Amino acid sequence: MTITPPPVRMGGGFDGYDPLASLHGPDTAPAKDYRLRMASPVTGPEEIDAVSSVISSGILTNGPWTRRFEAAMAFRHGTRHAVAFANGTVALAAMFTAVGIGPGDEVIVPSFTFIATATSVVHVGATPVFAEVDSLTFNLDPDDVARRITPRTRAVVPVHYGGQPADLDRLLAVAEAHGIDLFEDAAQAHGALFQGRPAGSWGRAGMFSFTPVKAITTGEGAVVTTDDDDLAHQMRLLRNHGMSRPYHHEIVGYNWRLSEMQSAMGVRQLDRLDDILAVKAANAATMARLLADVDGVETPLELPDRTHPHTIYTLKVPARRRDRVMDALDQAGIETRRYFPPAHLEPAFVSGNAHHLPVTEELAEQVVSIPFHSRITVADLDEMTTIIRQVITS
Repeated sequence: MTITPPPVRMGGGFDGYDPLASLHGPDTAPAKDYRLRMASPVTGPEEIDAVSSVISSGILTNGPWTRRFEAAMAFRHGTRHAVAFANGTVALAAMFTAVGIGPGDEVIVPSFTFIATATSVVHVGATPVFAEVDSLTFNLDPDDVARRITPRTRAVVPVHYGGQPADLDRLLAVAEAHGIDLFEDAAQAHGALFQGRPAGSWGRAGMFSFTPVKAITTGEGAVVTTDDDDLAHQMRLLRNHGMSRPYHHEIVGYNWRLSEMQSAMGVRQLDRLDDILAVKAANAATMARLLADVDGVETPLELPDRTHPHTIYTLKVPARRRDRVMDALDQAGIETRRYFPPAHLEPAFVSGNAHHLPVTEELAEQVVSIPFHSRITVADLDEMTTIIRQVITS
């Protein structure tokens, strides 16, 4: 008997579709097949063989590949533990839940981030408090964080924008002075270093995610890194129904597991990370050179005490020309994004007492992110810079 698959609604089944790298909503596929897309993961026979071996084994969850992926992530980022989760949003929620953050508590987050940084706080019943970012790095401003701490504040969550670590030493000093935790939203910071030490190893825990726009991907998925033994134990309980052994439930937990197929892919992807980062570093240097003489265009600032993996590559251009830049690139078949609209102005968070974040709001009118995966060639970079130059100088 021949089984005909049902028709796929354009969106979830769109080849390579990634909601974080799409102009349209989660139910709508991109309007055109871009020549240069925001996400284009590097995969090959190694990933196919690893996933096939999982399927053949019959062990599809809670198996050896998940433990292997966790061990590899812990080793790469210099922590004692790594705990895998189904996605970054639940991984953040697990960190908060594991330390008892909940109703009545506040967590300071940037507004200049993907909204999951804030919604994960809401998911555990706490309140996100939006803080300003630095206008050059787009990372949390430690001085503004200090001003927003109240007796209800339990944690601060810096987001490493584009993958370049925030000012972790200053933010840690603020957190320690007020007796609060620091959790790193390192979703974009795979392989990044701050003062020679890996991102994800500075705070009480750090979260890395693996959607297709990231340097390495498992489709969906996340890993939390930590040196805190009790935190790691609590997160493992939370992700698997609170079970410490079969049908022995120590706490009320959830089903937040990463599958063995995704973990197997993650192991193989992690093997590729250094090569991917090397390509991105070379491309970033090329872009900085190509755009150096274009007045009004700022390429990502790379600070000397940290590394920038350029998971996303965001230009700052004059606000009056930003939409024209995006339109021109779109017409050339090149996908672009606004990473990110301010979270505090999203309908989910706008209220009568929403506060004003002038730096964040100004940046949001100036930024445009361009394709910067490791399949991008020098010819691609030259094409994009030529278009940008023409728009800016016209």
